[in-house]
Amino acid sequence: MERNQNTAPKPEIGASPALERVVERIGQVVRDKDEVVRLLLIGVLARGHVLLEDVPGVGKTTLARALARAIGGTMSRIQLTSDLLPADLLGGVVLDRRTQELSFRKGPIFANVVLADELNRATPRTQSGLLEAMAERSVSIDGQTHALPEPFLVVATQNPTEHHGVYPLPESQLDRFLIRTTVGYPGEEVERELIMGTPDAADPDSIEPVLTPESLALWVRGVDEVKLGEDVATYLQAVVRATREAPELEIGVSTRGALSFARAARARAVIFGRRYVTPDDVYELAVPVLAHRVVVRGGRNHERAPAEARITEILARVAVPV
Repeated sequence: MERNQNTAPKPEIGASPALERVVERIGQVVRDKDEVVRLLLIGVLARGHVLLEDVPGVGKTTLARALARAIGGTMSRIQLTSDLLPADLLGGVVLDRRTQELSFRKGPIFANVVLADELNRATPRTQSGLLEAMAERSVSIDGQTHALPEPFLVVATQNPTEHHGVYPLPESQLDRFLIRTTVGYPGEEVERELIMGTPDAADPDSIEPVLTPESLALWVRGVDEVKLGEDVATYLQAVVRATREAPELEIGVSTRGALSFARAARARAVIFGRRYVTPDDVYELAVPVLAHRVVVRGGRNHERAPAEARITEILARVAVPV
């Protein structure tokens, strides 16, 4: 993307060694996808969640498993279907036959990294149950609240080409995801190496953990200490307001979306070893953080390409601070 100013973008300060090692370790099994990995890390650090919208077979499950291994956490995979109930995700109260007492049995959502596969195949009721747990970071059953583990990241997937037997998320639900992105096909050389390699060459279980959930929690807390200067905050706000004023958009970014945008920018700064946000952090995250929060006028809802094109056009119109 070309900026609407003549000055060169500010170069990145050296990346955080520990977080960059996470990217490198995951890159051992998910080749040529460092930017996608960093977006998932931004989701973790910003206490958000990520929606991967892509066709089957491009490595979404492998990516989630590799991330869980690299951060030393647990991972669960939920295959969402139309007959799945909220209790199948969250857990519920069951009778212990041995003690004849009721006890809470945790559902698969109790993991550090949860892969919610084919989110749009679940019914609205099940989607709402999942998204509520994502927002509250806890599960309430029979008046008892059960905290979800920290860190906690939901990586939801959906196939953009499937239109039959699916329940598309409304805008208010899409807004719950911090980032929407795509994995994409591997490069030609990488794909050739994968084809010629052994089947276990891309085994996420072979990854040695770089962090622990406890050490990662320190990085998460560090996001709050990152400075967002007045000029950069004004730039971020100008981009958000431009989405509300753009004639080609029916719905612009909400205030909640603006706050999520700011936190994601702070998280990106942490990954690149800075304690302050730069205009580049805002610029590079605008499309993955904002495009799924807008509705293109006259277009079909939930289409990624038109919304991303409109955000790119807005970035070209809004002046970048020097």
